[in-house]
Amino acid sequence: MVVPELRPWRAARPHVVRIADAVRPRAARATAAVRPRLTRAVAAATSRLARSDRPESPQVTRVNRPKTWQFTATAATAGLALAAGVVTAAGPWDSTGQRTAERDRAVALEAARGTDHGAPRGNAGTPPRGPDAPPGAASVLAGLGGTATTGRPAPTGKALTALLDPILRSPVLGRQSASVVDAATGKRLYGTAAGDALTPASTTKIATAVAALSALGADHRLTTRAAYEPDTKEVVLVGGGDPTLTARKDAKGSASLRDLAARTAAALAKRGVREVTLSYDTTLYRGSGRHPIGVNGNLAEVTPLMADEARTDDSTSGPVRRVPDPAPDAARTFGGFLADHGVKASPPGPSKATTRATTLATVSSPPLSVLVERMLTRSDNDIAEALARHTAIAAGRPADFAGAGAAITAQLKELGLPVKGAAIKDGSGLDRRNRLTADLLTALLVKAGDPAHPDLRPALTGLPVAGFTGTLSSRYADGAAGVVRAKTGTLTGVNALAGTVVDRDGRLLAFAFLADGTTGQAAAEEALDKAATVLASCGCR
Repeated sequence: MVVPELRPWRAARPHVVRIADAVRPRAARATAAVRPRLTRAVAAATSRLARSDRPESPQVTRVNRPKTWQFTATAATAGLALAAGVVTAAGPWDSTGQRTAERDRAVALEAARGTDHGAPRGNAGTPPRGPDAPPGAASVLAGLGGTATTGRPAPTGKALTALLDPILRSPVLGRQSASVVDAATGKRLYGTAAGDALTPASTTKIATAVAALSALGADHRLTTRAAYEPDTKEVVLVGGGDPTLTARKDAKGSASLRDLAARTAAALAKRGVREVTLSYDTTLYRGSGRHPIGVNGNLAEVTPLMADEARTDDSTSGPVRRVPDPAPDAARTFGGFLADHGVKASPPGPSKATTRATTLATVSSPPLSVLVERMLTRSDNDIAEALARHTAIAAGRPADFAGAGAAITAQLKELGLPVKGAAIKDGSGLDRRNRLTADLLTALLVKAGDPAHPDLRPALTGLPVAGFTGTLSSRYADGAAGVVRAKTGTLTGVNALAGTVVDRDGRLLAFAFLADGTTGQAAAEEALDKAATVLASCGCR
């Protein structure tokens, strides 16, 4: 059983108390209105259970369609209680900022273990070892995708236009593209230039997430291995494209370079080998690893072998100076760990593991579902570029920037998404040449919530929670804190916000707001946050 980290919950408590106080009067009125019928329903259910001598089945059973009043009661209760209960429903969070309660629910619903999904070229993905491998992501948003989204009519376009136009047409936002969609039906409720392709900044990561999950599966893992060339006594550290590989003592669930070295040394000891030539293999990727933006603290060189995202301090997110050449640096660190276990290794050099090489040991990343959540919550550019390249590998395309962009676009097209006008040049959104439409972003969110595509669900569960997690933790101090879940996008002169929100009537809406030519980051973010808050408080009929 996972024990949730409690500190984020304590930090979030003031927000929850404030929200609960705000919704308590309405919740009380709603409860009073539906209590008589709910009481009769509970009594009837109790009577049925009393007559049954069989234990309750863990399987989901077929039930009769609820009556209209039951839809209404469910929707009203869900909508009013959502703000007060969102931290309980979506958290608390573990030390990486992810929502352990949602993952625990996935454990209960799906006990499947990680698989390698074919382990395409270079052994980039292999099953984890040991009995404690986390399960894959499941349909954790069933509550939002069911009666709580269909109990009352969706907002009307006319009402949304009256509310959103004055906000989104503010001069501070420059050129805009916006879309609001009913998640239950996929119907667009509001749009302004929704088909115009603008620079999406980091909302590009939603496209990367959906493409990678679709191409690889939510349980796929990225594997780093140590191979042995018996003829030359060469140990080759083979990069598997895992940017979360860590050299730190506390791996916190990530693949550990220390662990890999310990097990490699043990395997060498069984062969009587105490001195080796050390090499590293980065042939999984193609082309230059230098992003078009150049050397930048927001992203390390894109290589299949790195430790701790090539960070030069103890940080785990945000911009920081990176090691100039991550692969040999990781190999040198690995060599040091081998020495700790009595194996002398030469200074490392580039090489390629041959087909004659024997695998000594492997370590695997967390499941792709976890990597996607981490990428979205933290807006992690290194994970984004790695997932883009793995999407290219799965599609049989070159694992470089061009191949990754083409693979993502092709994967989205295969899912039936509106890719007209889209231009994807990287996986992270740092490239200003990227172009996405608001229509495509909302379609991605709706597809991720589609019951027919449960593997895509982490593209929703990883979205930052307003006022609580990731890139939205310092926004929405009032208003829709805890209710909006959205990916931010920020470049100089570009601001974007795309995600989901449950409106006042319990209807789940997907939205995307893109703004290019903004006159100030703070003013643009305030306008976009205000637009999302309006949706959260909207009955809008």
